[in-house]
Amino acid sequence: MKLDDFDYELPKELIAQKPSEQRDECRMMVLDRAAGTIEHKHFYDIIDYLEPDDCLVLNNSKVLPARLFGVKEGTGAHVEFLLIKRREGDVWETMVRPGKRLKPGDVVDFYREDCPFDGKFKAEVLDYGEDGTRIVRFDYDGIFMERLEELGSMPLPPYIERPSNDEDKDMYQTVYCKEEGSVAAPTAGLHFTEELLKKAADKGVKLAYVTLHVGIGTFRPVKCENVEDHHMHFEEYFVDEETAKTINDTIKSGGRVVSVGTTSTRTVESAAYMDNETGQYLVASGHGNTGIFIYPGYDFKIVDALITNFHLPKSTLLMLISALYDREKILEAYKVAVDEKYRFFSYGDAMLIK
Repeated sequence: MKLDDFDYELPKELIAQKPSEQRDECRMMVLDRAAGTIEHKHFYDIIDYLEPDDCLVLNNSKVLPARLFGVKEGTGAHVEFLLIKRREGDVWETMVRPGKRLKPGDVVDFYREDCPFDGKFKAEVLDYGEDGTRIVRFDYDGIFMERLEELGSMPLPPYIERPSNDEDKDMYQTVYCKEEGSVAAPTAGLHFTEELLKKAADKGVKLAYVTLHVGIGTFRPVKCENVEDHHMHFEEYFVDEETAKTINDTIKSGGRVVSVGTTSTRTVESAAYMDNETGQYLVASGHGNTGIFIYPGYDFKIVDALITNFHLPKSTLLMLISALYDREKILEAYKVAVDEKYRFFSYGDAMLIK
């Protein structure tokens, strides 16, 4: 399977640069796999496609304000950090720009002119990491996460060609985010409002929350000509006992597991196991790290339907949804989306594959 098999033409003006004014008023394309049809709706119509026996699986990871701007001590050179993953204590793996300016032993002092905090917040480069990253140790006054909230910016993806602002601190988080640790939003969930989730619950739809912290893999393009040669970065996930029971009760009762986003999908598919008593795949509770790579040919074990956004050409996310449906059908739907001027990527419109 070739990388070019997942390419499509996208006019730049269709890449959403800001969120919808109201989360649930974005457009939603509905793909019916059984009927082979396409419908054009709004996201608030999702309630009409959910049944009382369904279970919505949502990723409650919270995005860190992980982008920091500072100056290198001794030279005054401006540098940018993107926190990727906490190693232990105050040691983090980070992406840095420009990378050539930072080597082990260098110290960066962070600042923001509009921030009232005037204490110490520095990082010393300890070592080189993988793929050009750096391993750094932070030195600061107070509580790390409070300082990060004050000094950090939301790590908007590079195709959003503007600086992040105060609106992004709200709109680039889901309304149900809880567990801090992601460097990119689980964007399919951005469309849900608290009112819409209540409507779903009132209808009898079960809500199950998993956690997968979105990491560096989000920023890594597929470079292998043969898709099968690509390796995913590992990401940390959690499934608690209550969530596993909710999902498993749904499966046992014959209801659908409707995954909200590719991260929720990768979590439950990673946690799947064959239950010998029922002869069904169920979800195990626990904590793990997953590098699961889902592309056409994959046999889904847990997920029956998927709520997602429109993804980048040649991306692992496009490959995942092409595994759930037919690759050619997905690319046909994307062509329709372009013709109908849907908004693409993180702040863009939604798709339901049912």
